[in-house]
Amino acid sequence: MTLSPARVPAATGVRRLTATLYGYAFLDDFVLLYPVYALLFSDTGLSVWQLSSLFAIWSITGVVLEVPSGAWADAVSRRLLLWVGPLLTAAGFALWVLTPSYWAFALGFVLWGARGALGSGALEALVYEELERLGTADRYAHVMGRARAAGLVAVMAAMGLAGPVFAWGGYPAVGAASVLACLASAATAARFPEHRVPGESGGDSWAVTLKAGLAEVRRDRSLRGAILLIPVVSSVWSALDEYTPLLARDTGVAEATVPYLLLLIWTGATAGSLLSGRFERLGTPGLAWLLGGAAVALAVGAAARTPVALGLVALAFGGFQLATVLADVRLQQRIDDTGRATLTSVAGLGTELVTVAVYAGYAAIATRTEHSTAFALFALPYLVTAVLLALTRSPAAKARP
Repeated sequence: MTLSPARVPAATGVRRLTATLYGYAFLDDFVLLYPVYALLFSDTGLSVWQLSSLFAIWSITGVVLEVPSGAWADAVSRRLLLWVGPLLTAAGFALWVLTPSYWAFALGFVLWGARGALGSGALEALVYEELERLGTADRYAHVMGRARAAGLVAVMAAMGLAGPVFAWGGYPAVGAASVLACLASAATAARFPEHRVPGESGGDSWAVTLKAGLAEVRRDRSLRGAILLIPVVSSVWSALDEYTPLLARDTGVAEATVPYLLLLIWTGATAGSLLSGRFERLGTPGLAWLLGGAAVALAVGAAARTPVALGLVALAFGGFQLATVLADVRLQQRIDDTGRATLTSVAGLGTELVTVAVYAGYAAIATRTEHSTAFALFALPYLVTAVLLALTRSPAAKARP
């Protein structure tokens, strides 16, 4: 079959975009400090209270900067924010290993939180609009699902390499590798295609862009529902992920076995990402069944407190990851071209706020009961969401111009 002249540039453009995106997603999460930075803090002499305060600083930074950074991405170049962000993280990681102290860790988390805010909204907006320009917006779920899978694979690879690298060179070695990964991520981001003209909505400042985006949310009920769905779907399971090592250890396995059980759970989440394209057209009833089934798998798998049952937790995380990508697709389809990064960041802000609430709720529950019980209880928000979706008729996505 002969490709038409009009299709060749589109195919080439998609290949360039996706290759850059997958490389960026992998390098962004290929950070060898991830599995050991808690050990670095502890070895520096930080108390539990100080550790908790560092995580709070990280979350608060994201909350404060999430929406303004999205509005900024709509007012300036999104590619600019995507390559500046990893440089901030690189500086933070360098501070951690060169001058380990509470205030160095705190500044590093501020930089890391700022990096997350800069990328949130900007990445989704850039990818969707570039695909739309190429006439392939219907591939967004497939492309973003693979990008998320690339990030998850990078996390697993970093977990596997952190041990040998740490044994060879300690914290300086894993820190240097993490800084190099951030620099490579920034260099890759600079290759993103961006045909949108910064400030093309009329040269408005980020504050004006933000105001216009929030006004659109108030006017459009369908858009408002899509924005609210994202934090409900994505925040609970992503917060629970921080506690999966404790859940795995409580099954009675040896400490050395815990990483393998974590790899099983991450594999489930990766599979969910890879299935995103196949289930892109899953309607509201299907999404309700997906969330409900994943919630039951989470509750049963956690409550069983056996290594084999963690396979159900992996299955649940795969379902939640798939639902997270699909919720993002629903949002992108309901946003007009102007203010896309702004509105995506509004959803990101909701995710940050709910995540902080989950951390607090988990701490309150886990101090009084087992980790397995806490995981099982946090399946309830997904069951409630599934019921609400089942009772709600999904409005059609906005017609594209």
